[in-house]
Amino acid sequence: MKTLGFIGMGNMGQAMLKGCLNVFKAEELVFTALLEEECRAVSEKTGVGYVMDAAACAADVKYLVLAIKPQVYPEILKTLSGKIRRDQIVISIAPSYSIAQVKEGLGGEVRVVRAMPNTPAMVGEGMSGVCFSGDIYSDEEKQMVQTFFSSFGKMEIVPEHLINAVTVASGSSPAFVYMFIEALADSAVKYGMPRNQAYTFAAQAVLGSAKMVLETGEHPGRLKDNVCSPGGTTIEGVAVLEAKGMRSAVIEAASAVFDKCNRM
Repeated sequence: MKTLGFIGMGNMGQAMLKGCLNVFKAEELVFTALLEEECRAVSEKTGVGYVMDAAACAADVKYLVLAIKPQVYPEILKTLSGKIRRDQIVISIAPSYSIAQVKEGLGGEVRVVRAMPNTPAMVGEGMSGVCFSGDIYSDEEKQMVQTFFSSFGKMEIVPEHLINAVTVASGSSPAFVYMFIEALADSAVKYGMPRNQAYTFAAQAVLGSAKMVLETGEHPGRLKDNVCSPGGTTIEGVAVLEAKGMRSAVIEAASAVFDKCNRM
């Protein structure tokens, strides 16, 4: 029996599979996807074997990752219903499917871990919110789930009622950050910097700033204050961002994401 199986090989599925190879041997993994040519390409790149059937993939693993789009869930859950063993653990990453819904779709007596990873997992810097169903898990099983998610970034265990807040904080927010990087780079281009160089400067500034928050433990506001010298250049820009409503725009965008999650 293999350790981990993946149903779906889109961007997130491939990102997680790539991360797993830092921890697990290729022989411990298996996956399936809709198109065989896609499976062959991923298998040749990673050395991980594949099967062309979701039920066959599920039958041969201890941990089964549903790395598929929400619109595909009904079909896959129907295919797998009644076929998941009591010793197996299903990991679901669909934002719109609760643990209860996945359990019901799979036939009830199934252990489900619900998670919300994000696309920076593609470069090993993902952030995942993870919640366990109310079933019994051994310490070894909990550790294995944590090892899996830590293989492509960081993870935090959260109660399920906070999973939509996770989507706000880390699931959708990379898009907001990309917009900020793009706008900042455009500003540098406006003043003569070549575009590729502008992206490097802007992206590295964001990366370094994020590491400052994580590694120093300082409040972001204090770190911002440390950059703003009295009467200096930075505080001039900060004042414009405040006047233009940067904070309220971010909070309103986050609220829109949260509301959409609740409607799904």
